[in-house]
Amino acid sequence: MTEETDRFLEKARQCLANAHANLSINLNNDAGRNAYLAVFHAAQAFIFKHRKKSAKTHEGVQREFSRLAMNDQRIDKSFPIFISQAYNLKAVADYELGPGSFIPTEKVKAAIETATRFVECIAALLENDAALNP
Repeated sequence: MTEETDRFLEKARQCLANAHANLSINLNNDAGRNAYLAVFHAAQAFIFKHRKKSAKTHEGVQREFSRLAMNDQRIDKSFPIFISQAYNLKAVADYELGPGSFIPTEKVKAAIETATRFVECIAALLENDAALNP
């Protein structure tokens, strides 16, 4: 792996740890935001591996990851959809007001679980590719 992909994955893992910590003290919105950021950074690692540059926007990351992932059978087909759904958690946490501005615990738990699988998948994939093509 490259230094850049390592940094993206390190950030993804840090965001996952933060999501778990947030959830443990009922900071659901922060946990949801961190679950999204974990997949965002893992997707950036995957994009960087293929393009040697990162995407500039959240939408760009979602679009480019989806485009690249569709040709890789090792990536769960639900992951490109999940990155868009997880962005909605960040949007609720950052911008929503009123009754709809709190992310339910079960939704956060499910997002963290999927984000963990997402990050682990991308990390394993990049480590495998690096071992095959040093």
